[in-house]
Amino acid sequence: VQLQASGGGLVQAGGSLRLSCAASGRTFSSYIMGWFRQAPGKEREFVATIDWGGIRTDYGGSVKGRFTISRDNAKNTVYLQMNGLKPEDTAVYYCAADRRHYSSSPNLYDYWGQGTQVTVSS
Repeated sequence: VQLQASGGGLVQAGGSLRLSCAASGRTFSSYIMGWFRQAPGKEREFVATIDWGGIRTDYGGSVKGRFTISRDNAKNTVYLQMNGLKPEDTAVYYCAADRRHYSSSPNLYDYWGQGTQVTVSS
């Protein structure tokens, strides 16, 4: 599967953005999807994950209650709604896919998009 993330940009603290990740192919519903982020000089950090049918979701502690992951299998797209953005949310955001692992570990995802930059100004 090929993944294309979009929707990043520059936003003021307290604002909102919605990221999208479009997947190629006709088997999108067979993939668990995740969002991760990486700030300069830091390790890649788990943001959120969603299971095949969009029933189960999990979030990293720093975004819980502010971010929402969802998916539309008919459109082969996963979303990340980000509200209440903070300067510390500034990072490159990546979407990832895996057939088997519902996990917060980036090492368990086989497929990655190219990333989209999110910058939050104070």
